[in-house]
Amino acid sequence: MKKIISCIFVIVTLLSPAVVAEQVNLYSARKEALIKPLLDSFTQQTGISVNLVTGKADNLITRLKSEGKYSPADLLLTTDVGRLYRAKQQGLTQEISETEAISKLPNNYHDEQGHWLGLSLRARPLMVSVDRVAAQSITKMEDLTKPEWKGRICIRSSNNIYNQSMVASLIAQLGESATEEWVNGLVKNFARPPQGGDRDQIKGVASGLCDVAIANTYYLAGMLSSKDETTKQQAKKVKVVWPNQEDRGAHINISGVALAKNAPNKAAALKLIDFLLSEESQLWYAKTNHEYPVLAGIPYSDILQSFGVFETEQVPLSQLGELNSAAVQMMDRAGWK
Repeated sequence: MKKIISCIFVIVTLLSPAVVAEQVNLYSARKEALIKPLLDSFTQQTGISVNLVTGKADNLITRLKSEGKYSPADLLLTTDVGRLYRAKQQGLTQEISETEAISKLPNNYHDEQGHWLGLSLRARPLMVSVDRVAAQSITKMEDLTKPEWKGRICIRSSNNIYNQSMVASLIAQLGESATEEWVNGLVKNFARPPQGGDRDQIKGVASGLCDVAIANTYYLAGMLSSKDETTKQQAKKVKVVWPNQEDRGAHINISGVALAKNAPNKAAALKLIDFLLSEESQLWYAKTNHEYPVLAGIPYSDILQSFGVFETEQVPLSQLGELNSAAVQMMDRAGWK
């Protein structure tokens, strides 16, 4: 009898569906160090494992497209709304529903059809020399085209998505003609051909190569909090100037997430999205990564607070993706390399 019972148990076990632990497959353009601690916390709290694949943003979008319906990806996490828009336009995403996440966000910080939503804000103001740029000598982006700034501006190349979105935002607000005039004037005032990343532009100001740079604030914050004393001292030679505070506000963008069209673990993926918009995660972005939270009422790091309060642009972020092509063509015409 015992043998019969044992055999029945074995048969039932073999025929029963395997118990598979919940998991999420995340394609992330963010470096592992900037997202892994949050993912580990999510796993500890929910038991859902996260399989993290990191890479360059455009490469991950290309990978999603080439994998098609067989893609294992559940979520695409990337930097800049232009890339989220691109993924949506290529049919690689789906509506994020059955989640509390979108209801928490201001309308401007998510796609109208719910295909992507913001996780953190990136501000891209002016960064000027503490010693060589007098207070109030520059208050608008439009000031950068004035003759007195000739040979004094550092910025990265036109193939950088942050700059493309910045120009797209100006097109949305000022129109193509006025923005083209601005781009042409800006290029004439470059201190050098564009090269390097945002930190290199900040270092250019610190070294005296230029007096003004355009860069995202979290790069400066990262330098100010660096363990390398040389990097920290370079950053202290630069201060943030919030442009256009009397009219349209400073340019902002987002890091954000999209739900993959063929997500095999949709339910678990939605739980991760909700977690990334929890108070815990938003506080981590603001305190550790020095990025502005997308939710109101979350305290910033001391370094972010030292940059001061500022008014932001109110352009629908989807327009930055819609106008990307026009922005790139405009920058090419101006000789912005």
